[in-house]
Amino acid sequence: MKKLDKWKFIGENGEFKVENADQSKYLYFPLANEAEMMSAITPRLHGDIKTGQNTFAMRPVSLEDLHNTKSARNFWLKVNGQNIWSVSGNSAAQFAKQFSGEEEDVELEAGLLWHKITRTNENLNLKAEITNFVPTNSDTVELMQVKVKNTGDEPLKIEPTAAVPIYGRSADNLRDHRHVTSLLHRTKTLENGVVVKPTLSFDERGHKQNEVSYAVLGAEADGKAPVGFFPVLEDYIGDGGSLEWPEAVVLSSDDYLKAGTEIDGYETVGALKFEEITLKAGAEAAYVIAISIAEEEVDFDKLAAKYCSQEKFEKYLTENKEFWQQKLSVVDFNSADREFDQWMKWVTLQPILRRIYGCSFLPSHDYGRGGRGWRDLWQDCLALLLMEPEPVSDLLYNNFSGVRIDGSNATIIGSEPGEFKADRNNIKRVWMDHGAWPLITTKLYIDQSGDLDFLLKEQSYFEEGSELKDQNDEIYQGTVIEHFLVQHLTHFFDVGEHNNFLLKNGDWNDGLDMAENRGESVAFTALYGSNLLELAELLKALAAEKDLEKIELAEELSILLDTIERDFNYGSVDYKRKVLSDYRRTCSQGISGRKIEVDLTELISDLESKGQSIFEHLNQNEWIETEAGDKFYNGYYDDDGQRLEGDHPKGIRMTLTGQVFPVMAGVADEEQIQQVVDSADKYLKDLSVGGYRLNTDFKELKTNLGRLFGFAYGHKENGAMFSHMAVMYSNALYKQGFAEAGHKVIDYIYQHCKDFDTSRTYPGIPEYINQRGRGMYPYLTGSASWLLLTEVTQIFGVRGELGNLVLDPKLLKSHFDAQGKAAIKTIFADKLLNITYLNSNQLKVDDYQVQEVKINGQTVNFENKAGAAVVERSLISENAEEELKLEVVLN
Repeated sequence: MKKLDKWKFIGENGEFKVENADQSKYLYFPLANEAEMMSAITPRLHGDIKTGQNTFAMRPVSLEDLHNTKSARNFWLKVNGQNIWSVSGNSAAQFAKQFSGEEEDVELEAGLLWHKITRTNENLNLKAEITNFVPTNSDTVELMQVKVKNTGDEPLKIEPTAAVPIYGRSADNLRDHRHVTSLLHRTKTLENGVVVKPTLSFDERGHKQNEVSYAVLGAEADGKAPVGFFPVLEDYIGDGGSLEWPEAVVLSSDDYLKAGTEIDGYETVGALKFEEITLKAGAEAAYVIAISIAEEEVDFDKLAAKYCSQEKFEKYLTENKEFWQQKLSVVDFNSADREFDQWMKWVTLQPILRRIYGCSFLPSHDYGRGGRGWRDLWQDCLALLLMEPEPVSDLLYNNFSGVRIDGSNATIIGSEPGEFKADRNNIKRVWMDHGAWPLITTKLYIDQSGDLDFLLKEQSYFEEGSELKDQNDEIYQGTVIEHFLVQHLTHFFDVGEHNNFLLKNGDWNDGLDMAENRGESVAFTALYGSNLLELAELLKALAAEKDLEKIELAEELSILLDTIERDFNYGSVDYKRKVLSDYRRTCSQGISGRKIEVDLTELISDLESKGQSIFEHLNQNEWIETEAGDKFYNGYYDDDGQRLEGDHPKGIRMTLTGQVFPVMAGVADEEQIQQVVDSADKYLKDLSVGGYRLNTDFKELKTNLGRLFGFAYGHKENGAMFSHMAVMYSNALYKQGFAEAGHKVIDYIYQHCKDFDTSRTYPGIPEYINQRGRGMYPYLTGSASWLLLTEVTQIFGVRGELGNLVLDPKLLKSHFDAQGKAAIKTIFADKLLNITYLNSNQLKVDDYQVQEVKINGQTVNFENKAGAAVVERSLISENAEEELKLEVVLN
């Protein structure tokens, strides 16, 4: 077998190349547009194409199907009447030769959502170039161009046939009535291809008339249509053949159908037979295939005319490249490591892919039925705020309508902004971390925009699949502030026996799902504590800007604002539980709809008392020391009420999550952070898997904590290098001034992913690294949003503070080029900023601070805040130029 080479960048917009990519059977690549055409494609053109759970054009695939199934995009050539060649490498003969030394040369080239395979067969004197992409318009279509070249000295007679099996139904039908649903197929042959429109959308819970059509269309380079079609799968492959050796191709069948034929009730294939041609020495022929999913009535003849020619294909491919380059150009990095900067382009793309695909619809992500969860909704907005800030205000506002008055939230997210649905199977699951993310994302929005008015906007609540109504049957609304208070105060009082917030059905780590009675999440107790203090600061800013003294809140919330009028005892678990019980009992009778006026000073004091009590509790009770003298935070309690971390007969137990949030929240002081770093380096760091593992090996099936302990150690949530938490660890370290330690975390991940021999991932950050060092679950990971956020706001230090621009770089010497320059392009105050940091003396990160700021060559005043520059927003927003050049001198 030929050796699979490492990927290398070949352009300035993330384009990369891999030699012999078909030697790795688990590689795949996404192709998509914002109309939610979602494809996955491998070096052998396996994968699938869909617009949703119930509309798959090609058979749905999981990871193992990529090498198991024979269903793929294919294009066949019968050469000189005897040799059968698949341009995608999917013929029985090609597989047979794979280990004989006769395998073909295969090169992958890919860029921002386009994919090209070049396959060369020296024995046949043929080279094929297959390019696939999804146009960046509203059409749900994938385009494929096949170029065939005669590389020899003699002419070749070739018979071309395109073949794409059409699945045409729901993923649920893979095993549920697979044959019966084929009886629903109504297939037609048109001038340019094959169209299937099932009569019904078949579902045991109810049958609906189907309106979706699936088509495979094609033409020669000049737009000339195929000469005929083999639309019935069993006829195309023949009784003795298969998709890897179809009799219609092998036997040069002339029993093809002409346009205008209808066939009902069979499995379908978009098999398009083109006219036989003689390809002269050095000559090239091209064919264009369009695979379409049409959820409304579409004129497929017009669709073929729109796309199926070489000229049209090249036009839309150029538009595709320009679209994605433009979309991603609003965030760009220019450091001494240009390869890392290119790698970050793919990381920057990933949050967009997650918005399109959700957490499903790629081969690794074979769980769920599409859409995103509550946590994803808010964390993906972190990246959106840096890339496309304009629509974020409305998006955030709409999202608050998913909050319940009891502090939980809807967990099924609809496709429209602000659309929430009842929980899956009517099972109300509560992840205790969900209430924390809206404030984190909204604070970033307010810091970037200065829009404190957002806090006073009123929004409804979610209840039983609709909007919450008060006792007068009126839709009840409260301010965004009130929503924050509901989310945070209900959790504050909902504690376990050790006075930490109850874990419930899990926190960020969904695998901790078996401790809903006595389990506690110490880690997220820290984050909620920080949020309470952050909310207090936002209210101070609001009061000052609006000269505001009071705010209206739901009457019921007075029960939770206990420091204002009553004695309180936050050291007592019984006290907290009684307060929460009183609140829930009152709300269960139906929210009254009455509002009370609360003094803002008293409200701020209440939040600060609660937040500070959490910090004190964590440092007094959850900061632990092992017998070996290591110090770090305990992160959890299991369902038997036992502390998770620290000394144990089976070895030291430690989790990364347990350290990340106390550090990020500011619970830990400088000395404690250094002790956490030392302990994490000792117990969690493993460079063979790209850095910091999520936990040590507990050597136990802990059914009193979560399903993750059933996973083999080193996989997924049980001790893998889980990128999301690792990147948040880096963010937390940068935030607290530990730049060197924070840099190492990201660099370990990057260097590992770059080692393609081990990681087996294309550019970008995977969800996790498994025990063998392989990158798993690529593309759709929240870690990409956090990595982008960390790079922009912490490493390059470009962020907002109540609307003003903060320049607070934490760039290491290694980030600067030989001239002492490092640059970033990003959006702020609706302007595109090109910011260059000048560190001409090559100072270390702890030795420099911002000395001078120039905007378009003019020196501007700024406030020096602990070495960072705070620039008035008006100097940016009121500038007449749309794109501003900033030079920032560090000294």
